[in-house]
Amino acid sequence: MIKLMGATCILLATTWIGFEASKHLSERTKQLRQLKVALSALEAEIMYGHTPLKDASEHISNQISKPLSWLFKYFSQKLAEGKMSVKEAWEASLQDVWRLTALKQGELEILKQFGETLGQHDLISQQKHIRLALLHLEREEQEAFDVQRRYEKMVKSLGFLSGLLIVILLM
Repeated sequence: MIKLMGATCILLATTWIGFEASKHLSERTKQLRQLKVALSALEAEIMYGHTPLKDASEHISNQISKPLSWLFKYFSQKLAEGKMSVKEAWEASLQDVWRLTALKQGELEILKQFGETLGQHDLISQQKHIRLALLHLEREEQEAFDVQRRYEKMVKSLGFLSGLLIVILLM
């Protein structure tokens, strides 16, 4: 009886791990999509609303879900404090939030490059930089979607099957 309960626990745990790994793959795609929406909203706020960067970031933080909303909220707070440049505030916000996201190093580099130009140029140049970042994020999203489509079912199955293997080896 105890062996059966132990085997069930092992099987449930490894299956859960497989589903969590699968969830991470889908979270990356979802967060990339949200990031693109956020940058598009930032472009609209800056270009058409002529909203200051601090206020635009605050508005965007209220429109998207966590953890990306925290990025824009922290960015807005750091700009409001006035102790950092726009670039420094953006990078500090990225560092504060990055470990909470499902995003990878490629996306971090894109966002750091975007931060280099944020608030440095006139409206037209800023719009071009936002669109360039969006283009790069589109490429990353397509790659993330391909990885998700390719590996999502496999990771779920691998979790269950590895648990089954452990149970068989222990019996």
